[in-house]
Amino acid sequence: MKKYKIFVACDTSNINFVRKIIQNTKNRKLEIIPKFGLQFFYSENGRKFLEKFKGNFFLDLKLNDISATAKAAINSIKDLKRCRYITIHANGGLEMMRAVKKEAKKTNKNLKILGVTVLTSLNNRSLKETGHTKNINQIVRKQASLIKKSGCHGIVCSAQEAKFIKMKYKNLFVVTPGIRLPGDKKDDQSRVVTPFDAFVKNQADAIVMGRSLTKNNIKKNIQNLINHIY
Repeated sequence: MKKYKIFVACDTSNINFVRKIIQNTKNRKLEIIPKFGLQFFYSENGRKFLEKFKGNFFLDLKLNDISATAKAAINSIKDLKRCRYITIHANGGLEMMRAVKKEAKKTNKNLKILGVTVLTSLNNRSLKETGHTKNINQIVRKQASLIKKSGCHGIVCSAQEAKFIKMKYKNLFVVTPGIRLPGDKKDDQSRVVTPFDAFVKNQADAIVMGRSLTKNNIKKNIQNLINHIY
C-alpha cells in the first residue's frame, strides 16, 4: 500500500499546541511531516524550538527578495539541519531561485528548495486586481518553467495545476496546498480539492493540510483522512 506524504501545517505560535499536533498526527500508514510557516518561525520561541527539534520538518517562508538577501536568508538557517524543505517564491525570479539553490547546496545538502507559484487563496479576479493580464494557468505554467530551469527540487501549486506540471516536468516534486476533506469549509482558500483528488486524479507527490487535520480531534481527523484516501 502506497504511503502518502502529508505536510501538516502548524499554523500557531503556541509551542504546546505544536507538540500536540506532532504527537497526534503520528501514523504508520502515512508519512507526516510538520510544516512551520511565518507565524511560528517569527514567534518568540519558534526559532528556538526548531533548533532543538529532532525530526524532519518543512519551513514555509516563501522567500521573495533580491538574490543576495534570499541567499543570506538560506545561510542564516544553516544550523537547522533537520529542515528538509523550504519555500521560495517564483516571483523572485530565475536568478534569485538559482542563488538560493546554490547556497542550499553548500549549507544543507538535504534541503530541498520548493518554488511557490500562485497562492491557492487567489483566483483570476484577485490576480486581475493586482495588474496581471494572464490567467492562473498561464502564470503557473510560466513559473513552473522558471522553477525547473533554476534547478529547484520542486514546485508548490494548486492541485488543479498539478497534473499538467507532473506530465511536463516528471522530476519536479509537486506539493499542493489548498486541501480539504469532503464537507470541510474552504475558509480563506479559493482553489480547493480533496486529498484523494490531489493524489490520485492530479498526481501530486505531497499535500499540505492544516485546519482539516488540526481542528478539534486530531487523531479522528487523521483516521478520516486515511479512510478517504484508501
